[in-house]
Amino acid sequence: MKLKKWLTGVLAAAMALSLAACSDGGAESADAGSEDSITLGFAQVGSESEWRTANTDNIKAAAEAAGVTLQFSDAQQKQENQIKALRSFISQRVDYIVFSPIVEDGWDTVLREAREAEIPVILMDRKINVKDESLYTAWVGSDFVEEGRNAGKWLEDYLKGQRFNDDQVNIVVLQGTAGTTAMFGRTQGFEEIAAKHENWNILEQTNADFTTAKGEEEMRRWWNEKDYAPALNEQTLTPDMMQDEIIDRICADLERLDT
Repeated sequence: MKLKKWLTGVLAAAMALSLAACSDGGAESADAGSEDSITLGFAQVGSESEWRTANTDNIKAAAEAAGVTLQFSDAQQKQENQIKALRSFISQRVDYIVFSPIVEDGWDTVLREAREAEIPVILMDRKINVKDESLYTAWVGSDFVEEGRNAGKWLEDYLKGQRFNDDQVNIVVLQGTAGTTAMFGRTQGFEEIAAKHENWNILEQTNADFTTAKGEEEMRRWWNEKDYAPALNEQTLTPDMMQDEIIDRICADLERLDT
């Protein structure tokens, strides 16, 4: 039973920290608008999660309600697509550019081009790492470090409810996309909480790209690579298994080993 608690703790921590929006990267117009309307170029990360999809829907709805002409681009998780979209917005002479950066680095050149064109740039959700912060006008987002702390606090409460007490807690951390502000901040916040617990043992931290599918894939890889996997009744976690089935199968094998 203790082993089942351990596994549940591993998966719970992973899901808490993971937290866990299509075109060819070009811009599409959501509203033809009028000649006097404000034109906004919005370059979205992609559609990697339900949150991102809802974020895209909200942006489109808000633009329509405000009478703003929206030029929308889905970067499909590729920075080169997002840079291409920003340059397209610049060539179209949009009034404002808003984008949620896929990664932190590599934006200086295209943002200088936007500044030369006198187009204000607003960052949404994630931040960037640039030498000159005047290259963007504002950032709108949340405190990612605090989000990571909240994930750690959630795990604290969960473990208390499961009566782990001083038992060792082995944790696999499923992070978001590598190189993103959200990944760095949430990892830092979670590690701050984990450092307060001597019995918390972080076995591995791995990128899951903020998607359930990638998270499940990484958990299968991690489990199947363990030294004791051959002893688990030749149990294999396959790509078609859903999260609950993965947990049930691993728990069943762990309990057989414990008897």
